[in-house]
Order: sequence, then C-alpha cells, then structure tokens
Amino acid sequence: MSGEFEQLEQQWDKEEIQLYLSGEFDTNNCYLTISAGAGGTEAQDWAEMLARMYLRFCERQGWKTSIVDQTHGQEAGVKSVTIHIDGSMAYGHLRCERGTHRLVRLSPFNAKNLRQTSFALVEVIPEIIETAEIEIDTKDLRIDTFRSSGAGGQHVNKTDSAVRLTHEPSGIVVSCQSERSQQQNKIQSMNMLRAKLLEKKRKEEQKQKDGLKGSVKSADFGQQIRNYVLHPYQMVKDVRTEVETSNTQAVLDGDLMQFIEAELRRV
Repeated sequence: MSGEFEQLEQQWDKEEIQLYLSGEFDTNNCYLTISAGAGGTEAQDWAEMLARMYLRFCERQGWKTSIVDQTHGQEAGVKSVTIHIDGSMAYGHLRCERGTHRLVRLSPFNAKNLRQTSFALVEVIPEIIETAEIEIDTKDLRIDTFRSSGAGGQHVNKTDSAVRLTHEPSGIVVSCQSERSQQQNKIQSMNMLRAKLLEKKRKEEQKQKDGLKGSVKSADFGQQIRNYVLHPYQMVKDVRTEVETSNTQAVLDGDLMQFIEAELRRV
C-alpha cells in the first residue's frame, strides 16, 4: 500500500511541476554555456566539472546532447563550453540553472593543497529556429571560418568547417564547430544568435517597463545561485531556495532535479 502511495505522490509532484513549465519557450531545446571565472586552471577545471555534471543530468532525463563549441584551458579544464540539448522541456528545466556557481575545495593544482574558491558562469538560451520578433540582416554579420579544435574525424579537423558569427550592431559573438559541414555549423550559429538577440531585446523591454536600469536579474558573476563545498565539509546549497544536500558526489554526477524543482516552485 505504501508503494502505491509513493507512486501517486511522485505522479502528483510531476503534474505540479508541469504547471510551472508554461513559459513561452519552456518546451524548446536549448543551448547551455559554461564560462570559467577568474582563477586560471582552477576555475577552468571547475567549468569542466560543471559540464560533466550537466551532461550526466541530461543523460538521466534521456535528452540528447552535443558540444557545439569548446575552448580548452592551457593546463586543464575548459575556458568555455557550449552544449546543445535536445529534449522534452529542456529549456524549461535548465533555465533554472542560469547564474554563477561557486566551488570551495582543496586545490589539486596547488603544491601546498590549499583551500581554493572558484567561480563559473552558466548561461542558458532556448533554441529558436524562427521568430517574427528578430530579423537578422546579413549585412550586419561578420562570418569567420576556422578549423575545429575538437575531436570529430579527419574532415572536421582538416577543413575550415567551424563558423564564428559576429553581429556587429550588438557585438554578440557565437560560434559552432560540432557539425561536419560549414553550412550546418552556420545554421547552429544562427539559431544561437537569434536566441541571444531575442534575450537582449526582452531584457531591454523589461528595463523600460521597470523604469530602473539593472533591476532585471541577469546571469552574470554577480548573480550567484549555488555553492558547492567539498572542504572542510560536504555540502551543496542553493542560495535562492535554501535547498541543500551533503551528498555532493551525487550532485556532481547529475542529481540536480531537487534544486530545479525547488526553483520552479519559487518563481
């Protein structure tokens, strides 16, 4: 009987969460970008740990992922990485992860094994194929092509298949190097650019409505959302919802739903 009650309770929780996933783009696929903060190798290693965490989370949800752009650190980790995520309600769930993630641990890159604090920024935008709100004039674009730096076979690495788009009026830069052809990478880049321009437009409109510049929350290094403490104790705590757990390894292995569901209920 208790088993049936638990199943009903889980079903009610799922139905409740679905009510919060009713935003304009919540059903869309998305792009998740992680950027290392100041701190060199330590921060870059943290950015790579976060990338692994989100890839594991997506795997748990049955979502498809592909790394569309990546800049490796000189010694370890990544300076930045962008992941395309294809799955049901991917943007609706992962928009809750936007902001700064803070790690406290004993540094594996310091000979004295000192305690180190690192930061990484997570940005999430929906995949937008077409929208009447955004029109991109090709005259405003600078298109650069270059060789892919990641794995992908002889074709990807030996031809200028990777694409970087610079939207000169806004200064927004996007790039993609995951696809085998230059045209496919250009399409992915255009989708990202379209989403970033729409996000910029919406933020500007919101600021005008509020009448107060900077009143809208933004995913920048001042918007810390979660602390991951591995020393001197084990704790992951979300600063917005105060949800916390001492099972840090499970979280770093992709067990994020408790934090995401709490944030969906909060907002």
